Amino acid sequence: MATIDTASTGTPPRSGGITKEERKVIFASSLGTVFEWYDFYLYGSLAAIIAKHFFAGVNETTAFIFALLAFAAGFAVRPFGAIVFGRLGDMIGRKHTFLITIVIMGVSTAIVGLLPGYATIGVAAPVILITLRLLQGLALGGEYGGAATYVAEHAPRNRRGFFTSWIQTTATLGLFMSLLVILACRTALGTEAFEAWGWRIPFLLSIILLAVSVYIRLQLSESPVFQKMKDEGKASKAPLTESFARWDNLKVVIMSLLGGTAGQAVVWYTGQFYALFFLLQTLKIDPQTANLLIAGSLLIGTPFFVIFGSLSDRIGRKPIIMVGCLLAALTYFPIFTALTQYGNPDVFVAQEKNPVKVIANPDQCSFQFDPVGKARFTSSCDVAKTLLAKRAIPYENVAAEPGTVAQVRIGDKVIESFEGSALPAADFKARNDAFTASLGSALKEAGYPEKADPAKANYPMLLLLLTILVIYVTMVYGPIAAWLVELFPTRIRYTSMSLPYHIGNGWFGGFLPTVAFAMVAATGDIYYGLWYPIVIAVATAILGTFFLPETKDRDILKD
Repeated sequence: MATIDTASTGTPPRSGGITKEERKVIFASSLGTVFEWYDFYLYGSLAAIIAKHFFAGVNETTAFIFALLAFAAGFAVRPFGAIVFGRLGDMIGRKHTFLITIVIMGVSTAIVGLLPGYATIGVAAPVILITLRLLQGLALGGEYGGAATYVAEHAPRNRRGFFTSWIQTTATLGLFMSLLVILACRTALGTEAFEAWGWRIPFLLSIILLAVSVYIRLQLSESPVFQKMKDEGKASKAPLTESFARWDNLKVVIMSLLGGTAGQAVVWYTGQFYALFFLLQTLKIDPQTANLLIAGSLLIGTPFFVIFGSLSDRIGRKPIIMVGCLLAALTYFPIFTALTQYGNPDVFVAQEKNPVKVIANPDQCSFQFDPVGKARFTSSCDVAKTLLAKRAIPYENVAAEPGTVAQVRIGDKVIESFEGSALPAADFKARNDAFTASLGSALKEAGYPEKADPAKANYPMLLLLLTILVIYVTMVYGPIAAWLVELFPTRIRYTSMSLPYHIGNGWFGGFLPTVAFAMVAATGDIYYGLWYPIVIAVATAILGTFFLPETKDRDILKD
C-alpha cells in the first residue's frame, strides 16, 4: 500500500481566510451539485406516491419494493457513469465533464414530471421511469468525482478537508431542498391533490435549476492542476487502463471501496433514507411530520460536515471515518428501537405486552415479491403474513408441523388463518375479508394502531435521535472526498476515485433501503434490516484501519 509523502513540494499550506476566487470555486461547484442531488433524491422522497402511479399493476408490498428498486436502479449505474465521465474528466478536463452531467440530470428529472402513469400508458410507464432513473444515475456517477476533484485541486494543502467538505454538504442539502419543496407543495395543494398530480411540480422545477446551474458553471475556469498537467503533456491517454489494469493503483481502488466508501455509504443511507422509510412505512407516522423531522435533523446536522472536514485537516481523515462507522454499528439497534418507542409508542407497548407470532409450516411461506403481478399468495401462511406486512406489524415466526393451517397468536389470543389455494376467487375474497376483520379486531384489542397517534409522539426525542444518525453521516462523509482525492495521482484521479465512491454509494448504499425492507418483510422483525449496514460498517472499520494509509499531508500535485 502507498505510503505518506511528507516531503511536499506542491500547493503550500496557508493560514487565514478563503480568497475571493476560492469562494467562487466552492460556491459554484457546490451549488450545481446541490441541484443535481435535489434532482436525484426527489424520487426517493416520493417513492411511496410514485409506487401508486407507476407500479399499480402489482400488490401493495410488491409495488413499494418495485419503487425502491427503481430508486436503487439510479444507484446501480452510478459506477458506469463514473467510468464514462471519469475517463472524460481525466482526458478533456473537470469543468466540461460536469457541465455535461448536470444537463443530463436536469433534463431526465424534468421528464419524470411529465411522464404519464401506469393507468394511462400501462407497462410503458415504469419502463420509461426506470430508464430516466438510469440516466440520472449515469449523470451523478460523473458529477461527484468532478466536483470533489475540482475543489480539492484549488485548495491549499492544509485545508483540503475543509474545502471539499462543502461539496460533502451538497448531498444532504439536496435532500433537504427536495423535502422542503415537497412539503411546500403538499401544504399548498393539500394531500389529495398533491398525491394525485401535485407531486410532479418538484420534478418540473428542475428546468429552472438546470438553467441556473449551467449559467454558474460556465463562469468557472479549468482546474489549475489539470491545466498545468495538460500543458506539460502529462495527461493520461488511457485513464481506464492506468486506473484498473495496473495492480499498484487497482489495489488502492479496491481497498478504498471495502475499507472506506462501502461503510460510509451504508451509514449515510441508513441515517437519511432508511430512517425516513422507517418512520413512514414501519411506524406509520404522518408523511408531512416525518419529512419535517428528517428536514430538521438535516438542518441541525449539516454544519458538522464542515466541522469534521476541517478537523480531518488536523488529525487525519481515517480516524474520523472509522470511528463514525463503529459508532453507527454499535448504536443502530438501540436508536431505531427508541424511534419506535417515541414515534409510535402504541406499537412499542403492544409489542412488549402482546407480541405477535405467526405459527406456520415454513414450506408454505413465500417470499412475497411478485415481479409481474400475477402470483397469488393464497397459502394460510401467506394470507396471514400479507395482512401483517400491510399493517407493518412486527411478528415472530414459529415453525409448525406440515399440514397445519397457519395461526396468528397475539398475546394469548389465537386467530386461525385459512388455506385459500383451492378456493375460487370469490370465495377466497370472502374468507380473506372475514379473516382481515377478525385479525384487525384482535390487533386493535391488543393495542396495535393502524397509524401513529401524533398526540403520543415525543417529537424532541425523535429529532434528537435522527440528528444523532445525521451526525454519524457527517463523520463518515465529511472527510472522505479529501481522502479519496489524496489516494490517487492527478492524471487518473477523476476516474480512480469516482469508481470506488460510486460502487460504495451506488451499490452498497443505494440498495440498502430495498434490501433492508425485503429483510424485514421476510422475517417480520422490523429491526432485522439493520444487520445489513451494521455488518458492512464493521467490515469497513476493520479493513480501513489496517490497510489504508492516512493522507492528509500528501502533495496531490506531484503525480
